[in-house]
Amino acid sequence: MSTKKPHFEFTPVDLQEGFEPVPGYPPGFYEKILAGTLDEKRGAGNRTRLLRIDPGAFSTEPFVHEYWEEVFMVSGDLIVGNDKEGHGGEKFTGPTYACRPPGVRHGPFKSDGGCILLEQHYYAPK
Repeated sequence: MSTKKPHFEFTPVDLQEGFEPVPGYPPGFYEKILAGTLDEKRGAGNRTRLLRIDPGAFSTEPFVHEYWEEVFMVSGDLIVGNDKEGHGGEKFTGPTYACRPPGVRHGPFKSDGGCILLEQHYYAPK
């Protein structure tokens, strides 16, 4: 498995098609890998992806991972810190940015109207 990203010049990105359900995430969360590969078992690699959250979709537990995560909300709304029924939390609208070091608890997340996030995930050099 290569952890290097390929060289791309400006390439059209379809924001409607080509999204897949995110393994381990609740219904309504979809990803589209733009470049790279992240190997969480080996703690290696990097990836850039789009994460789409459908209107009304929400997660119920905080996320914690051992890689860096940078998130730019391209469009829509994202509610951070909802409860297990999807209520409460703090609402943000795009454009918004977050940068999280490894081991930081974040979420749960919900979107009232749906959103698209551009995410970069990577492990720090060892």
